[in-house]
Amino acid sequence: MVFIHKIRQVQLVGPKIRQLRKERKLTQTELASRIGIQQSDLSRMEKGEYRVSLDTLFKILAVFNVSISEFFDDVNKESLTPRDVQLMRDLKRLPNTARREVEEFIAFKRGQTDTAPEPAAEEIPRTAEQRRTLG
Repeated sequence: MVFIHKIRQVQLVGPKIRQLRKERKLTQTELASRIGIQQSDLSRMEKGEYRVSLDTLFKILAVFNVSISEFFDDVNKESLTPRDVQLMRDLKRLPNTARREVEEFIAFKRGQTDTAPEPAAEEIPRTAEQRRTLG
């Protein structure tokens, strides 16, 4: 769970930095120069490939004149819901083989949604009761 949390941090902080930079109409080169890092490192941070140190984050916040609570306000909105937490607990309680099956099913479903268009409302399968009610 800690590993997942760290991945989420990296994936959420980088895009927020990019959003702020673009709102302020700064290039990566300009921002990197102001905070004293290489443009390539900033690029990797924004893509979520590289962790942002606390020191670097504070420098970025100073450039944008944003408090740490303002910065993380949007990030907090991305946090886990109680339902997400319950699903994680349920998954952790499963035996390893069952857990792998769930993970494979999620990967399968994700692959379907990445490639398949959303069905039109009339194409969505319905129960017999729904068919009688909706026609």
